[in-house]
Amino acid sequence: MSLNLKPLGSRVVVEPLEENEVTAGGIVLPETAKEKPQKGVVLSVGPGDRDENGKHIAMDVKEGETVLFAKYGGTEVKIEGKKYLILRESDLLAIVTK
Repeated sequence: MSLNLKPLGSRVVVEPLEENEVTAGGIVLPETAKEKPQKGVVLSVGPGDRDENGKHIAMDVKEGETVLFAKYGGTEVKIEGKKYLILRESDLLAIVTK
């Protein structure tokens, strides 16, 4: 998928991964009972911040990585009916490895 959204500074664009709508016991959860997602896929990465000499500080995350982020962190944007989050790299908690 091509997303025409390039974050600035040390920000990343993340597509949140929705949790299952059915519990292990078979109960279907309504939209209002679901937790906010805390896991997502990085779609786009900014160039990173600059140090005091004006050089870019490389970002620790790359496009395509799955990350965990703070539950209420970032700014939610809706593009073509899909929800995305724009987060600072500091709002990311971990990179999920396989």
